[in-house]
Parts: sequence; structure tokens; C-alpha cells
Amino acid sequence: MELKIDSDVPLDGGNSKDGYMPTLSAAAGTARLLAEAGLEIVFNDDVLDDAAETARQAARNPSALQTRSAIKTITKKTPAALILTEKILNDYGHKIVEEASQVRHMVVNKLIQETENPDARIRVKALELLGKVSDVGLFTEKQEITITHQTSDDLRDRLRRKLQKMVDVTPESVEDADYVDEEGAEGGDE
Repeated sequence: MELKIDSDVPLDGGNSKDGYMPTLSAAAGTARLLAEAGLEIVFNDDVLDDAAETARQAARNPSALQTRSAIKTITKKTPAALILTEKILNDYGHKIVEEASQVRHMVVNKLIQETENPDARIRVKALELLGKVSDVGLFTEKQEITITHQTSDDLRDRLRRKLQKMVDVTPESVEDADYVDEEGAEGGDE
């Protein structure tokens, strides 16, 4: 069964100015309905290349997808390419980082998904990272810092005491100093 898309019919009473995404979403929705009705949808390298090229085009020049010819190209895509292109553009075509909390929720959700991974190493790492989330706080490393406030007078007294404890080790003159020459013999008077 081949999917034929009529590009002349406006969506939701709109017109071609609505852009690429509403048309793509409608076409992908139709492809999903047909898949539920028994249409076999095959995701292969050609489908992936087609979807990836559209995503690259959207990243390079988003306005290029708003042209009438770009919207008409949807009619030439396979059902699998429609579904995959829509998924890629929905997942990555929006601003992912509008707020830090959105990224935080996304990361936590992905980690939760990874706790079901068949590989035990990945499950354990995902659980460990989830435990480190500050809201959970199971594995957080805490550092305690103690600050002692002292007055200027206290600091001066402390410094004076330390200076008084120091012993003057400088010789009175160079001639009185004992030294070891390069050959290891003690020097002094010659």
C-alpha cells in the first residue's frame, strides 16, 4: 500500500503559511493510523538518511522548511520517513534547554528508563546516578567547613606569639658561619 498525500488540502482551516510541521504531523499521523490498520512500515537506512537530511536542513536553515516546495516534498516521503522525520524534529527541533529544570527532568527520566536496561552494569550505573540526584540525596558527598571569626586584636596577638617563638637562625657574620663546601668538607677558617 502506498501513502498518497494531498498537499492542496489546508490543515485545520489554515493555509500553506502554517508551515512544514503541521503538514508533517498530519502526514505522520496518517501513516501511524495506516500502520495500526496493517500497513507494514519498514525503517531502513534510506528512511534514516531521509529523516536525517530533513533534520540537518532544519538545523542549518529552519526557514527553508517553510517554503511551498519543502512542504510539497512531504508528499514524496515514505510512511516510515514521515514518522521518523516527525519524531526527530519533535525531539530535537525545539529548544531543549528553555530552563535548567527541563534538562534536569529529561536526564532523570532517561536514567529511570535505563534502570530497566538488560545490562546489569548500565542498570547499576543508572541507579547510582539517580541516587546522586540532589532531590534523592542517597550518595551525595558532603563537605563541612568551619569558619572561626576572630577580631583584629586576636589575630595580632596570635601573630606576635608565633613570631616570638621563632628563633633567629641567621649568623652574625659570614665569617662565623659554618658551611659545607662542594666537596663535603666543613669550612670556616682557612
